[in-house]
Amino acid sequence: MTTAATLAPPARPAQSLRTSTPWWMALISGVAAFTGTGSATLNGDELATISAASRSLSGMWELARHIDGHFLPYYLFMHFWVKAGTAELWLRLPSAVAIGVAAWFLVDLGRRLHSVRAGVIAAAIFAILPSVSYYGAFARSYAFAAAAAVFSFWALHRAIERSDGRRWVVYGGAVALVCSTHLFAVLVLPAHLVLARRAVVVRMLAALAVGCVPAVVLGLVGYGERHAISWIPQRGPDVWLKFPKMAAGSTGLGVMLFVMALAGAVLLWKRTDRKWVFALVGWLVLPPVLLLAVSRLLTPVYVDRYLFVAAPALALLAGLAVASIPRFQVVAGVVVVALGCVLAFPDHVEVREENGRFENIPWALRVVRAEPGDAIVYGQSQLRAGFDYYADSLMPVDVLKTGDTPEPDGFGYPERSDVPAALKGRERVWVVWRGTKQSGLEGDGVPRVGEVERAGFELGSAKHSGDLPGLTVALFTRR
Repeated sequence: MTTAATLAPPARPAQSLRTSTPWWMALISGVAAFTGTGSATLNGDELATISAASRSLSGMWELARHIDGHFLPYYLFMHFWVKAGTAELWLRLPSAVAIGVAAWFLVDLGRRLHSVRAGVIAAAIFAILPSVSYYGAFARSYAFAAAAAVFSFWALHRAIERSDGRRWVVYGGAVALVCSTHLFAVLVLPAHLVLARRAVVVRMLAALAVGCVPAVVLGLVGYGERHAISWIPQRGPDVWLKFPKMAAGSTGLGVMLFVMALAGAVLLWKRTDRKWVFALVGWLVLPPVLLLAVSRLLTPVYVDRYLFVAAPALALLAGLAVASIPRFQVVAGVVVVALGCVLAFPDHVEVREENGRFENIPWALRVVRAEPGDAIVYGQSQLRAGFDYYADSLMPVDVLKTGDTPEPDGFGYPERSDVPAALKGRERVWVVWRGTKQSGLEGDGVPRVGEVERAGFELGSAKHSGDLPGLTVALFTRR
């Protein structure tokens, strides 16, 4: 009794540390992500979120029947969120919270696989990724998908550790969340199959099957709407060379972390369940491989942002590598995080610039110096949503718009087609389009530009926002 009483007190601080550490890392990661908002303005995808979430429930269902059906669960959540406002910071706050949730589960998963120290280092690496600052301050579901992916691996570890019904229910719910956050988040799930064992395989496959029901439904919806992503080009295996930058948001940091992740896998191979080594590596590399396979077999879908679900795996493997060093793990962790901050500094600055989301509408508004009687024509109808959101002064007359609400089956607005008649009596017209100057002025890349020219106008000046695709603002005057 005396021995037990003597040994009991030292265990409390350790238990307290184990309990409180994930919360601190969640807070740090969430704040780090939220600072990515900076002065970066909303881009077209985020404005689409506002458009979809601001509709009635029946309006969202009508939209989902034609476009973005796989985003419907996220739009439903944001439908209630935007009732409190549509300010930039408010719109992006849920993504920052999701990053914090991902960090919490990352810490505890690292503890389960190795140690608390491994989880803390992994979460710290995750927090400094420029990609986390980007998607953690982005009003789309990619941060939710990353958090759900970490949650699913954490829940699977718990269920395998002690196989009881409640834990498998939690795992099935985690899989359902993965499937509901983003359609291509399901690409992390094949890595779960590596962990199937004879003692749990029936329960695991049953929970996985039930959890994947949303993926089947949303997948069928998405396949029927593949016309909406017809802009995605076919890609080759060379895109994998860019994967480190995509996952980390920085080329130098991404390459360093991939080397560390490989080292972490080698070190873990000798110290832990080898099936978990395969699972973590699969979590990292299967999403880009499978996404390219889907692109080749079905329809082009390879877009970098669909693969953010792999970023936590990169951080976790790198954290496990540092924590596996025999001595000086804390010093090594601090050095890695500090070096990562140095390597990623330019990318963090870029993410936080006004044009950090590559569609700088406030810049375009500053370029437009409207005079009385000026008209404005949008090369892509949905662009007017951004101009309406940011305009704080008198704008040129929107001569083509025929309604104030978006079309029920998309994000564009109803417009009249008789451009010459709409511009009758106008001497100057501003034309704004998404893309470079060449994309609108050469050929028929932006039909509205050609229609303005055929209406009797010639180009006076044109400016591009600088980054691709960016925005172009052109002034046409009557010939």
